[in-house]
Amino acid sequence: MTKSKSIILIHGNFVNDLSWANWKSYYEKKGYTVYTPANPGHQGNPADLRNHVHPELTKTGFTDVVGNIAKLIDSLPEKPLIIGHSMAGMAVMKLLELGKAAAAISIDGAPPKNVFPPFQTLKTVLPAFGFFSGKDYYMGSREWYNKSFFNTLQSESEKANAFATYAVPESFKVSRELVLNSFSNIDFKKPHEPILFIGGGSDNIFPASLTTTLAKKYKDKNSRVDLKIFQGKSHFICGEKGWEIVADFILDWYERL
Repeated sequence: MTKSKSIILIHGNFVNDLSWANWKSYYEKKGYTVYTPANPGHQGNPADLRNHVHPELTKTGFTDVVGNIAKLIDSLPEKPLIIGHSMAGMAVMKLLELGKAAAAISIDGAPPKNVFPPFQTLKTVLPAFGFFSGKDYYMGSREWYNKSFFNTLQSESEKANAFATYAVPESFKVSRELVLNSFSNIDFKKPHEPILFIGGGSDNIFPASLTTTLAKKYKDKNSRVDLKIFQGKSHFICGEKGWEIVADFILDWYERL
């Protein structure tokens, strides 16, 4: 296959595009053109967004996230390598199904509508659906982030810094569309370009068992599906110490296709 020199890094829920800043410069130094679009309603500095919610945030659903990336892809001269984390891991699966990618990486990815999540996932993310909330968006507490995202960080100062640097409010609509909208189903029998699933062995939102399940769902014998679990890695796999190992593994996988 002809290798695209374009990479799109798609951020998941509860963070924004700044979570990819280190990856962007890292891959650019390796000769790639790297795009890190903010999902609609997520543009800006996280500290500012926590104080003043973006006016477009609560209008944003999963279909808007995928549509925003598809529009960017259609403007490029070639299909890119797409890499998505968490909710965006599911967005990557959808974009792959739509024929938008040269290859795809789902990191700690959310399940589609037609794959039931484990109890651990339901317990952790239930507040993000807002079914019992008087607000129209979710802003995780420091404690929620510490337990769900930053559980492998060693010190309280590390966790506090990670929260201050990355945490943002999230639209209830994104999570709701993932579980309620038929657009969020995946056709696992359809032929597709190569996809790599990466999971964190200590992920408290989407455990490695779920990542493994998703990889095994694909049925087309002529389409490549690979899986790698990084033991000891949390849902903050793309930001915690050693993220370069994950970034290198992805690029090595892609360049060997």
